[in-house]
Amino acid sequence: MELESSRYFISAPGVSNARPQPLRVRGPAGCQASVLLGITAGGQELVFQRLVTEGDAEHPVYLGMVRIEDGDRLSLREPTEEECDYMQGIATLPSTKEEDAFRRLDTGYFDIELCRGTGRGEGASKWGIRHFARKEEGVDLLQSGNNAIGGFYGPFFTPENGLINPPEHLVADIRVLEEGPVVHRYQLSGRIPDGLLPELRAKHFSVDFTFYHNADFFDRVYQVDSFQTRVNGRSVTDCITVGDEFEGGQGRLVFDRFDSYSNASYRAGDPYAECLKEEVKETIASQEEDNPADPDGSRYQAFRKLLNRDLDNAHWDLYWRLFSYWEHALADGSLNRHLAKVRAKAHVLADLNNRPWLFPQGAVDVSAANEETIFVGPSDCSAEYDSATGRCMVWQTSQASAAFQIVQRPQSGWVNWGTNGENECPALPVDVDIRTIYGPYGAGWRSRAQEASLSPLWAKAEQ
Repeated sequence: MELESSRYFISAPGVSNARPQPLRVRGPAGCQASVLLGITAGGQELVFQRLVTEGDAEHPVYLGMVRIEDGDRLSLREPTEEECDYMQGIATLPSTKEEDAFRRLDTGYFDIELCRGTGRGEGASKWGIRHFARKEEGVDLLQSGNNAIGGFYGPFFTPENGLINPPEHLVADIRVLEEGPVVHRYQLSGRIPDGLLPELRAKHFSVDFTFYHNADFFDRVYQVDSFQTRVNGRSVTDCITVGDEFEGGQGRLVFDRFDSYSNASYRAGDPYAECLKEEVKETIASQEEDNPADPDGSRYQAFRKLLNRDLDNAHWDLYWRLFSYWEHALADGSLNRHLAKVRAKAHVLADLNNRPWLFPQGAVDVSAANEETIFVGPSDCSAEYDSATGRCMVWQTSQASAAFQIVQRPQSGWVNWGTNGENECPALPVDVDIRTIYGPYGAGWRSRAQEASLSPLWAKAEQ
């Protein structure tokens, strides 16, 4: 039977109707159904899921994935028992790849494994999305599980704070916020380990991931206890570094081009990383002072053995760990002196005039840049794609990040999209909505970006 007051009008001028987008409605007062079935005047048959974290018992909110037609009308009704039995949607898969997996999801479009992390301080320890594939393509962009999509780093992962790495150094608590046929939403949270800076101690974070049935995108938003500190000689207030990582294996890149919607300017090279590597080499070649946290020196000797290799072709995670306060491989005084040297050198090199700002007319071949790294200016829409296959990831933010660090390094196969400027300076405000789109969009990715709407879309009940 059709519900009372269950007819709605969709007013969304200028919104693309190319693909389904999340549409919210306020359900009839007191409606307790977990799902409703809908049909538009244009003939779309839809499922709407009640959102537990929005609305209330008297004013429930439902969300469906709708191909938006401005001026269309929508009718909702409760499903029959038989319709509920055959309803399709996001599925939770029983088999997982990682020991710390929380959910493996088949969204209809993506195969995703979300992990809580292990807190062991290694690449494979990270919380976040540790496996990610488009089902039709069948390529896992995180095949080894040693990297992750969705971590955040600065201002904690800075030489000022002793390189505290939230995704690697803590186990995230995970709450189920929504689980139904249309929407799954999970909140990862935790207390960030203390580093060197007093103003960054006892801080907590949360990140909400939202996945949609049969959608080529997912959403997220980060919250961190308010802070003010200094990074790279600049005041930083409530800005973070969000970092998405990808891997193709040595000699292979899953993405080999970077582009931004407005062709933002960039500089090539990463003096800070070079300064850090040089300081690592000098440190392991010297005899360190006694360390109360490592009385027999075994921790330091283990790092010396681990780092006695070609650092130029090593994964980034390998060589910063010696200078992490969390590891306690060096005495605090020694750690401060080494990091002060790195900062002093890197700050000078970052401001020299030997790395000009470039103004691209198209996508940038990052692996051809110095140190396979570029630092990009402000943007609220950017993309990385593979020029051969067309696989492409697009990031849209509700507020621009002031800077980005992009790495596409064939030697290790590591690719990175990070919202930070030079010397690990975080640039994305907290509480910013991020939509991440993935598909075969290649160099034409702007067309797909234009179809998306970050602003919530609502249908209005007809009186």
